[in-house]
Amino acid sequence: MSTPEKHEFQAEIAQLLNIVIHSLYTDKEIFIRELISNAADASEKLKFLQTSGTEIFEPERPLAITVHTDEEAKTITIADSGIGMTHAELIENLGTIAHSGSKAFLEQIKQTAAAKGGTGAAEIIGQFGVGFYSAFMVASKVSVHTRSYQPAESGWSWTSDGVSSYEIEPAADLPRGTKIVIQLTEADQEYANAHRVESVIKRYSNFVGAPIELNGTAVNTINAIWTRGKSEVTDTEYEEFYKFIGHDIDAPLYRLHFSADAPIDIKALLFVPKHSREKLGMPKTESEVHLYCRKILIQSKSKGLFPEWLRFLKGVVDSEDLPLNISRETMQDSALMQKLNKVLSTKFLKFLDEEAKGDAEKYAEFFKEFGHFLKEGIVSDYTHREALAKLLRYETSASETPAAIADYVSRMPEEQKDIYFISGSSREACLASPYYEGLQAKNYEVLFLFDPWDEFVMDHLQEFDGKKLIAAEKAEIALDKAESKLDDDAARLLCNFIKESLGDKVDEVGISSRLVDSPAVVVESDKHMTSSMRRILKNLNRGEANPFKQNLEINPAHPMMAGLEAARQTNPELAKQVAEQVFDNALISAGLLEDPNAMLKRINSLLEQLVAK
Repeated sequence: MSTPEKHEFQAEIAQLLNIVIHSLYTDKEIFIRELISNAADASEKLKFLQTSGTEIFEPERPLAITVHTDEEAKTITIADSGIGMTHAELIENLGTIAHSGSKAFLEQIKQTAAAKGGTGAAEIIGQFGVGFYSAFMVASKVSVHTRSYQPAESGWSWTSDGVSSYEIEPAADLPRGTKIVIQLTEADQEYANAHRVESVIKRYSNFVGAPIELNGTAVNTINAIWTRGKSEVTDTEYEEFYKFIGHDIDAPLYRLHFSADAPIDIKALLFVPKHSREKLGMPKTESEVHLYCRKILIQSKSKGLFPEWLRFLKGVVDSEDLPLNISRETMQDSALMQKLNKVLSTKFLKFLDEEAKGDAEKYAEFFKEFGHFLKEGIVSDYTHREALAKLLRYETSASETPAAIADYVSRMPEEQKDIYFISGSSREACLASPYYEGLQAKNYEVLFLFDPWDEFVMDHLQEFDGKKLIAAEKAEIALDKAESKLDDDAARLLCNFIKESLGDKVDEVGISSRLVDSPAVVVESDKHMTSSMRRILKNLNRGEANPFKQNLEINPAHPMMAGLEAARQTNPELAKQVAEQVFDNALISAGLLEDPNAMLKRINSLLEQLVAK
């Protein structure tokens, strides 16, 4: 029996192992992902050699990755049937790191640490191939049994406690490939438990190309269908994959499967669920798009891959070109991540636009569930604002079927220069609004906004197709002058009287050019404020005094104004009560009346005077 060769680790190895064990990885469970990734790489390399006609030891042996846990022996074993290693490769790959740049690696760590403090390990780009050493985070001893694919080579065993040295000795009758046996420390025996290991494999390595068996049972039964062409994947496969990765019992509403070569290699499979959990009252959701590199999970629920307003998406994005830190746990190039974010978001918005044009009914279902996310994007994301605006859908005064703003624009009469909108709790409320009267008289179509936050959307959007978006109450509408019940002097005197009666409740009282059937209307004195925005601010600042005041516009052609002017001259006290009621009525119409008690008391007084006559 031969004596094992004993080798001392290079000085850099000791430093490297210390970094790997104590500083590099966030979670110890990562070692399973790293070792399976290495096994998958070994399998892919052998697959390439098979296609190139290279002579291979045990050519009929299938490619597979096996994992075995033994709670009694306190071990976990990970094996593959890939290319294996020769004696020289064992020393080169596991005994020294010169092959993968250890000196440069350690020097870069020192430089980063000096600049930022700490070890600097999390800032190092993953180009040094140190994944194997992650096993020592949980191991008291690691044994590697390997046999190269080359027919003339023999088997070898490598053993180390990861402290200062390792041993190599011949190993007869080994199959092709590599088997790593990890003797677990007392503190890490959870990784000898099959259920614990299975959860890690399914989280990180479920989609590697080679089949994985855990204690004889297949683990990765779902294929990485995003790497295949769309024509190669059936609807059933798409649906099964979505239910697996999206944790959903319903089929998705939409799916987008695409690949791109620029600016970086991307393969993506994205899904839109049938229902929005946030709309159902659940807490704010997290993105469920996972970031992969060569089918290996890099970042679950990846932050930054999409803007937050697209957090309803589910699926995977895979790229072979991702610059990762050495532990593969975080993206390093933030500029590239931003570019990836923009490419993916732009592609998805283009997809939605095409779907909306192709099947308006299905898109209406999507917008009902997820429209508020798109509105959030308009408010928060200038980059995609124009594309998002095309996807908005609103009822209008001309149609109860929600339509695109572009459809509204296509119906605008030639003399209409702006796009008008009005906010209300319902279609009926919008149609009954005094702000609608002038636009209706002009035969101008009006967008109806039923969501209170839509005015913030319009405020951020400001224009569409070169046309300004104008709130109906801010519209500068001049109707043909109706036959007035009051001459100009009487109307002016009445405005002055109403202003005196209301005092600080209003800034100004003037003549309206927009009213047809209503006696009066309130208009925000601040040109940037609308009644809907005021209501929202009131709710946000509950209990605080509202700093904004309204102007009141009266309709001199309305019989009530003629009666009020007459009462002003004969019964000023009664006229003052009527003026206050006219103002409160206008506030009610605008949804701004804060305290109805004073109004109710006044109405009772007016009714009493009416009945007393």
